[in-house]
Amino acid sequence: MPQSRVRGRTRRALFAGVLVGGLAGAAMLLVGLSQGALAASFAVSGTSFKVSADRLAGTGFVQFGSVDSGAGAAHPVATSAFRTAAMDNFCQSVSLRSLPVVGDVTLRIASVGEEGMSATNIVLGVTELSGDLTLVNPQIGVDAGQVSKGPAGVVGQPGGFAQQADRAAIAMPRLAAWSATAYTLRLKNSKLTLHTDSGECY
Repeated sequence: MPQSRVRGRTRRALFAGVLVGGLAGAAMLLVGLSQGALAASFAVSGTSFKVSADRLAGTGFVQFGSVDSGAGAAHPVATSAFRTAAMDNFCQSVSLRSLPVVGDVTLRIASVGEEGMSATNIVLGVTELSGDLTLVNPQIGVDAGQVSKGPAGVVGQPGGFAQQADRAAIAMPRLAAWSATAYTLRLKNSKLTLHTDSGECY
């Protein structure tokens, strides 16, 4: 079967109908789940986080609409998952508001260099995503309950809209997300810093 490619650009896209690959790379907020239990849900905090990189490369990509809930609220997300993923010059930031004494603080973790972040079986609840995308052998509009190219057990609601591909690459990815899980995660030469100014990754 010949390989097909889809190229495109999206800016500040919400989950509904987004033709973009799920971005890997959550860092500190990633939760390692036992193999085969990646579909397990957990209550998310009341704070989202941002991730940026120079490039994302991943295999076994799936994406479908879902909901992250916690802290008294529910958040519509694009559940975006990869079997394997790596990001060059990875950055993650979380804004912590109104801390006692110090006020607003941004926590930032960076891992510079090629494949500064790498992960297996990574699943993110994405709310915002931009970048230049390439999908290899994409299937768009498949039943969310029947996706098969992503991590084992990661499927959506039957009858829902989903897309999947053998591989995905995104240049200059920028994302905001509420949650992330992974089976394994590696950060090379990572550095954590706290900032009282903006300090966000983008």
